[in-house]
Amino acid sequence: MKRLSLLAAVAALSFYAPAMAESPFWPVQAKGGPVAAELNGVWKSRGYGWIVQFGPDGPKLFQTAGGACYADPRAEGDPDGTFGVWRAEGAGVVSLAGDPAGTRYIFDKLPALPAACAASGAWTPDRIVAFTADTFAELYPRSAERGLDWKARRAAALAQVSPSATDAQLWAALSGLIAGLDDPHVELHGAVGGQARDLEPGESATLTRVRAADPQGGEKAWLQAYREGILTDVLQGRGRQAANNRIFWGRVDDIGYLNLVTMGAFARTAAPDDPRPLDAVLDEALAAFAGAKAVIVDVSNNRGGYDTLSLRVAARFVDQPRAAYSKVAVGAKAAPQAVRVEPASGPRFTGPVWLVTSDITVSAAETFTLMMKASPNVRQVGTTTRGAFSDQLAKPLPNGWLLALPAELYKGPTGEDLEGRGLAPDTPLTLYPADDLSGGHAKAIKALIATLRAKP
Repeated sequence: MKRLSLLAAVAALSFYAPAMAESPFWPVQAKGGPVAAELNGVWKSRGYGWIVQFGPDGPKLFQTAGGACYADPRAEGDPDGTFGVWRAEGAGVVSLAGDPAGTRYIFDKLPALPAACAASGAWTPDRIVAFTADTFAELYPRSAERGLDWKARRAAALAQVSPSATDAQLWAALSGLIAGLDDPHVELHGAVGGQARDLEPGESATLTRVRAADPQGGEKAWLQAYREGILTDVLQGRGRQAANNRIFWGRVDDIGYLNLVTMGAFARTAAPDDPRPLDAVLDEALAAFAGAKAVIVDVSNNRGGYDTLSLRVAARFVDQPRAAYSKVAVGAKAAPQAVRVEPASGPRFTGPVWLVTSDITVSAAETFTLMMKASPNVRQVGTTTRGAFSDQLAKPLPNGWLLALPAELYKGPTGEDLEGRGLAPDTPLTLYPADDLSGGHAKAIKALIATLRAKP
């Protein structure tokens, strides 16, 4: 799933405005030096539920919702990597980002740290439930459209806990609060009675069927069949598996095939968002696709990762800069931040491209789908994507548990809201039929290749 501060290629302040020169970003804190003097003091984010205090020792992050506030319990001053660079946006307003090409977070200057942030009262179970409910009410995308009554959910959850509630009662209350969300970016992790508890209520229907069909082998056996189907049936033993087994590629006569199962972790010895292992494979694959009649790009089993890496792949298939989408934090009074795809300097393919998606296609694979669909040479085939575009916002709770949720609205080229809705294909194609979960994908891709080869 996508982490914060990793979205790349932003353009002008307005999604629809022409590109113009922008003010430079400056380091928040030079290496070994103090924080920029202009940042000293307290700032509140637009959206995201953050307050940050900059002082001699660097940033100190606070989490806030519903008027409550507490210091982020993580040891790092910048645990999400959001305070790397800054830029003034007006009197008492700054943009902060992990790097100049990353997601920009708008902050407004406060006169002082709110009293709630310095309060020393105990964070009892009922206060944790109230804070969690208020966080969802303020930040969860499209709550009204999804029919989510957070006021009623808050009341029901609070009825299950008291200030002296047990961890088991607290877990039950929080689980009930987020029940039925069916969102892969919502997570709750904690411990009850010394045993780890994990709640991730957003599994795709296909993966749910896979696990139900083979309780013993589970997803591992299915993934092995998926791999063999690509290498043996689709690529006829002439394909390549590369980049820490995250990429399959090859050429079937005049049709190129590129399959990515994640958008990150392309080398065991590099950071998960390091682009170099990806670039090396793309250079080789795109050179091999030169002169192909068409290329199939398959993200039908892609679980997401980093938008920066999605962008590097999409850049291999565009002929000119293309506006892909925009994003804005829920509740933020700010112009949407635009994302453009710029042509890569390395080998590219700008002929017909068929992009394969499914309900497993999620997060950075969905933003990748938007990036690809910005080009007129790309046609989406398969089934509708998962519908979870937003970066995943980490909210460590005061008791040591971890909450995560989406907190952004993504908008398509015509301004339509995308969060909670998948991207429907231009051409439907069943990839994982219930009666052939293990072999259906390879058969569908082989049929697509045959169709493309038969085209005049």
